[in-house]
Amino acid sequence: MDQLDRPLARRALIKGTGLGLVAAGIADVLPARSAQAESSKAAPSEGGDIWSKEYWAKKGDIPLWLFRKRVGEPKPGEASRPVVFFVHGSSVTSRTFDLNVPGHGEYSIMNEFARYGFDCWTMDHENYGKSGRTSGNADIASGVEDLKAAAEVLIRETGRQKFHFLGESSGALRAGAYAMAQPDRADRLVLAAFTYKGDGSPTLAKRAEQLEYYRTHNMRKRDRDMIRSIATRDKPGTSEIAAVEALADAEMPFGDQIPTGTYLDMTSNLPVVHPEKVLSPVLLVPGEYDGIATVPDIEAFFNLLPNGDRQFIILPGTAHSVTLATNRQLFWHVARSFLTMPTPIAT
Repeated sequence: MDQLDRPLARRALIKGTGLGLVAAGIADVLPARSAQAESSKAAPSEGGDIWSKEYWAKKGDIPLWLFRKRVGEPKPGEASRPVVFFVHGSSVTSRTFDLNVPGHGEYSIMNEFARYGFDCWTMDHENYGKSGRTSGNADIASGVEDLKAAAEVLIRETGRQKFHFLGESSGALRAGAYAMAQPDRADRLVLAAFTYKGDGSPTLAKRAEQLEYYRTHNMRKRDRDMIRSIATRDKPGTSEIAAVEALADAEMPFGDQIPTGTYLDMTSNLPVVHPEKVLSPVLLVPGEYDGIATVPDIEAFFNLLPNGDRQFIILPGTAHSVTLATNRQLFWHVARSFLTMPTPIAT
């Protein structure tokens, strides 16, 4: 049977309560790494303070804000660490990956993956957060150009030529489209809450009612209630209220307007990522209750990926937002396991 016609393997799909992961003590059940694992696989951190720094990339005349976290400041002559680049979605900035929720445990996936031994990076896309403002709508194609500009900074600062990408929602679309455009820069891809053609999505069907607005306006309203809806529209209770409020607190200083480009792409231009052109290993991670990333839609994408190194894992008790879900530790586990997999010996 040709690989492109191969149906979704049962062992690759872990659904609902069959996930078999326990949030408590999750680090203790991580698989041991093979002796053949290359230097691109992160080793557990030996401890120490998390160091951070801001950077700037330029896309033409547009300044793009980058942020980096890792354990310990880089030292001259030391070996580089594997880089994971976090790509944000339509309605939030990169703060979603570095959120502080006092009294509710760790919510910063950048902190967590820095402790795992990764060199963690993220950015605000054009017209988001601290990055430059233009008259554009910051669509997926624009996001790919943002990532191209960011990659030049990563090459200079880390010495690496390839990077892992972890994107959520339209951030997953940006990451996948970037992997098509620059396959020599894209290592392993974690695509969370990803959308292929949008088939069967009630959220996208509702959003499409505003299609003419997205076509004629480059910005849309984004208030606290809209941010809250990210965690409540699919399945209330899958995210802590404190985390949603902390996200709104972090986002609102950047204003109540956000670009329409990714909404336009997701309601009228799908697919923007073509699986046969994605050569990287891919992990697809939707939540059980995701109103955008439906299982049949993602399964169709999964079955067309040319790289046999691919996984499709559904997170139980989780909706569209996996990085800030109550069950976020499940996401950390599957993402870390995928990014630290040893290189296959037989292919």
